[in-house]
Amino acid sequence: MLSLAFAAAKASWSELKLLPLKAAVALGSSGLGQPLRPAQLWKAYGIVLPVGLLTLWAIPQVTLVMSPSIDASLVRNAPGPIARGDLVSFSLSHPLAGPKPVMVTKYALCFPGDRIDMIEKPSMTAGTWDGWYYCNGRLLGVSKPVGHNGMKLDHWLPAYGTIPAGMIYVGSSHPSGFDSRYYGPVETGRLRRVEQVL
Repeated sequence: MLSLAFAAAKASWSELKLLPLKAAVALGSSGLGQPLRPAQLWKAYGIVLPVGLLTLWAIPQVTLVMSPSIDASLVRNAPGPIARGDLVSFSLSHPLAGPKPVMVTKYALCFPGDRIDMIEKPSMTAGTWDGWYYCNGRLLGVSKPVGHNGMKLDHWLPAYGTIPAGMIYVGSSHPSGFDSRYYGPVETGRLRRVEQVL
């Protein structure tokens, strides 16, 4: 045990001896044992610091969209009132989404006071039913009885004929989109208006 500790200390000492030389190279020297070149160091700072600060500012400004149901890869906040067809982001807690809440991006499709209808029709999967969702007579989407991972999906059953105040039905035209077809309208206060960057 003592020999292992001695070997580790010996290896560490050889690295420690090289540390000043490595620091000299990092500080602008042209090589180990060469004199420092402070002008090179300041040039490096002049390039690296602005790029680093710009990156630090830019990263929180955009959000990566991982869903194939939305025609956007990157979105950013777009303050203002939410209009029909706008992209919105919100935090979703649902067993299908996983153990922790996830940020999702959808389209705002059906608004407070709009007529919402759901018609159940036999599914392609034997013994199950799909929900066909209509907003003011326009088809929004059709639910599926089973998710891509085999988990059973229960579609949302509207208990009213219109979207209530303070709620918005969110979704997409993608047949496998996980949206209000399954969890119902989302409170407007939870929605953040975003716009496509890429």
